[in-house]
Amino acid sequence: MYVAVFVCLSVKAVHVEIVPDLSSAACINAIKRFVARRGRLIELRCDNATAFVGADREMRELQNRYRQQFQTDKWDRYCLDSGITFNFIPARSPHFGGLWEAGVKSFKHHFRRIFGNSSYTIDELTTAATHIESILNSRPLTPLTDHPNDLSVLTPGHFLIGEPMFSILEPDESNVTITKTSRLQEMRCAVQNFWKCWSRDYLTRLHQRSKWRGATKNIKPGDVVLLKQPNFPPFAWPLGRIIEAVVGSDGLVRVVLVRTSRGLFKRAITEVSVLPIDTVEDVNEETRTSDEDQAANETQVVEDGTSKHRE
Repeated sequence: MYVAVFVCLSVKAVHVEIVPDLSSAACINAIKRFVARRGRLIELRCDNATAFVGADREMRELQNRYRQQFQTDKWDRYCLDSGITFNFIPARSPHFGGLWEAGVKSFKHHFRRIFGNSSYTIDELTTAATHIESILNSRPLTPLTDHPNDLSVLTPGHFLIGEPMFSILEPDESNVTITKTSRLQEMRCAVQNFWKCWSRDYLTRLHQRSKWRGATKNIKPGDVVLLKQPNFPPFAWPLGRIIEAVVGSDGLVRVVLVRTSRGLFKRAITEVSVLPIDTVEDVNEETRTSDEDQAANETQVVEDGTSKHRE
């Protein structure tokens, strides 16, 4: 069995389909299921795999046959508007598809390590893949409001179902001995292990540390952050909002006071991760500040109103 991963280029939402093989027919059936569940599909960007190229050729033939059957302007216009265009990246250039390759990696990396050594029925595999899809679409993107008491965030799930993703409440069975469990418990254990591994890696990527070649932007009150804490249940992201930033003598913030749904916590900045997406106003403000600093470094205004370049 194989897994087809669809990634939205606008909101980074993930859709997962189980396919039996790498044939063009299996690819077309996966696209049909995607369209039936998610709506109209205008463009597909993919690599030059044989299944994708064959599916493109087959769908072009179907579109031509459809046009021959309905020659009226109404049906022809509908066909043109509803047609799916395949956009292939250059051959042997996977870096051109970095956005969807990242989605494939998010699914594949831990999935192979957790599920790869066991055999499952198609029903069990489909259930697990769909649950993992929901987990990937639950990741927080940016705050919904600026209210200090509002901890709600925007997720890819909002663009799919209009609200955050959720699941049926289940006990933690990630540490249960596999040999003593039923098949249903084994699947729950595997999915919960996937959640723990993937959510931990996601928090780590949000707070990647690089060599200190320059000062970074200080955390400020009002920022929504993810707290680094172990063993939080699936879909229950440990969100908080900064209400106070403790500034040191050097003007840098190293400790923050965070408001969460469970109270106030004092954390070092290494234990919190600011959500990755900034607002448009912040980006514009940073751009204006950078331009002003550059202009100030290039010229020096003197008393008579003229300017001279710095050496």
